[in-house]
Amino acid sequence: MMIRVMYHDGNTEMVRQPLLRHLISSGKIHKFRRSDGWVTLGVDPVRENKKALYGGEDRRENTKP
Repeated sequence: MMIRVMYHDGNTEMVRQPLLRHLISSGKIHKFRRSDGWVTLGVDPVRENKKALYGGEDRRENTKP
């Protein structure tokens, strides 16, 4: 799926979803477009990779049969 992004200089480009994640986390874009309109980073809510934020052990992955 291709997603339109807007860079800080106002230029726009279509990118694939994995690149969008990288651009968001690196702060290289100002906005990206969802089906309901533009999302402004730092203003509008954006889903985050919660697994990456949690530093503890994931007990679900360590269950024994």
